[in-house]
Amino acid sequence: MHFLFTARPWPQETPTRRWSYAWKRPLAAALAGVLLAGPIAWSTTYAQAKKSQSEVTPMNSGMDAGMFYQLLMGEMTVQLGDIDTSFQLMLDAARKTKNEALFQRATEIALKARAGEQALAAARAWQTTLPKSSVAHRYVIELLVALGRPAEAMEPMSALLKLSSLAERLALIVSTPRLLSGAPQPQAVATQLQQTLQPYLDAPDTRVAAHVTLGRIWLVADKTDRALDYAQRAQKLDPQSEAPALLAVELIPSQSAALAVVDNHLQVRPDNFGLRLVYARALTLTQRYNEAIAQLNVVTLRQPQLAAPWLTLGALHVEMRHPKEALVALQTHLDRLDQQAAAGAVDPAAAGRAAGTGTPVEDAVASIDPSASRQQAWLLMAEAADQLGDSQAAQTWLSKVDDPTLARDVVQRRVQILARQGKVAEARRLIQRLSDAQADDHAKVLLETMVLREAKRWGEAQKILSAANQRLPNDVELLYEQAMVEEKFNRLDEMERLLRKVIELKPNHHHAHNALGYSWAERNMRLPEAKSLIQRALELAPGDPFITDSLAWVEYRMGNRDEAVRLLRQAFRQRPDPEIGTHLAEVLWVTGQREEARRLFRDSRKRDAQNEVLRETLMRLRVEL
Repeated sequence: MHFLFTARPWPQETPTRRWSYAWKRPLAAALAGVLLAGPIAWSTTYAQAKKSQSEVTPMNSGMDAGMFYQLLMGEMTVQLGDIDTSFQLMLDAARKTKNEALFQRATEIALKARAGEQALAAARAWQTTLPKSSVAHRYVIELLVALGRPAEAMEPMSALLKLSSLAERLALIVSTPRLLSGAPQPQAVATQLQQTLQPYLDAPDTRVAAHVTLGRIWLVADKTDRALDYAQRAQKLDPQSEAPALLAVELIPSQSAALAVVDNHLQVRPDNFGLRLVYARALTLTQRYNEAIAQLNVVTLRQPQLAAPWLTLGALHVEMRHPKEALVALQTHLDRLDQQAAAGAVDPAAAGRAAGTGTPVEDAVASIDPSASRQQAWLLMAEAADQLGDSQAAQTWLSKVDDPTLARDVVQRRVQILARQGKVAEARRLIQRLSDAQADDHAKVLLETMVLREAKRWGEAQKILSAANQRLPNDVELLYEQAMVEEKFNRLDEMERLLRKVIELKPNHHHAHNALGYSWAERNMRLPEAKSLIQRALELAPGDPFITDSLAWVEYRMGNRDEAVRLLRQAFRQRPDPEIGTHLAEVLWVTGQREEARRLFRDSRKRDAQNEVLRETLMRLRVEL
């Protein structure tokens, strides 16, 4: 997210001036860039120097000849590249005059030379000499953090908070997580910041900001339970505030209880449509598609003129295999883009972002470029049409996409259509015609494997993947794909070897953990080990409904039917996928709840009548629908 206070870009040196020009300028003006930057004006400006004596009252600069010469030499040595000498001259002058602009100049000279310790020494001298300078404190804080010493930054931060006005104090508190985000030992930093912000946790004007900031810093430290606790406390202090809900949105992937914080806020402020969009995207990332669709339905109902939400809604319906609903949403998205283009308007959030005035929520939900948005909509409409079995319409939508960066996506859609039509040879030729710029060897192998998998030509897929893994050793995706093909041949030892290698190469590969555990659960073997693998997968991808489904299947195989039903219901609420629905229906069937089981079987068949798990289960259980 974006915050109000960010590390400033350090000013750059001006280009070297020709000496003849510099010497011809009025002497005071030659140093104006240094002497007039601070609160004390040492001389008249160049513009004032050009005015007549009758217009300008003479002013004494307070600078004697010795000081003038010292400053001039400091600037000249910068231009000559002698940064160390220039730094010493400027810092000495700053100490003698107690002038803020000169302290800043000395600090920036050191920064130009990438001399962090010298810059810090100058900033500390500035801070000591002018203890009420908020700029000096900011420099010291930022330099200490940049030098990897955030603990030392807490004292000047505390001083700066005391010096600041209320608005400045709030901005500093809110910006602190971003400032400290790259600091080493984040848990220690969080503890130290907690002590620094303690006086502001109870103050009425700062308590919400302080709680949210501590929540964010604990999130950076990967202590999401503490982060959630601060989000919950902040919301109790001010249910109207958006900030605790935004923090909760970021916690959703790791803390399901964070959902309640967002929902509570939306009950108080149901018209916070920006937050609903951010929430929907977070729900999508955790595959809570039904809940995401519910949020988007509220936005599109109450703010139908916005284009961006319709695109997201259409994409979700495609993912959920709701092709009719997807086509309606995507066509509405295109219509809104046309209306905005005709009116010369854009989505309000996009306008705020472009002007640099957007709120954090507006920044997060700003519309994408209209041209790119159209291209994405056409791609999604092609997939929706393909789901309806209308390959001609799908090809028509694909023909509209002319963005070179989407060439691979277009080919992939066309390949999928051909594969579903059984035109395997044509699909493979299309893949081979891809240029190296459009798809490398890795991508082509994955596309060709997809075609062969669709046609159930497992032997050919195995040969292609085996050869590719010889050419591209340690390619995690290709190793995983080959393991899945080996599983089709029931070569479990080879499947396990490949998946173990994937896990060795990429320990956080949750798909590999899940696939290995589920393969054993499906065969009712090595169940304790299978459960351990799947639980690890769920730690790596909290809330993933497919992994929750796998865990439920292990519980079912181990005889824990009630727990299996609970987990399957949870997974199905998140993602009503035909395979998850089939698993839930089977467990309900064997526990005697056959009417609900039949309803679920029918629902799964309606979604995907060709689903292998569904067809095998119906046949094995001899279910008549």
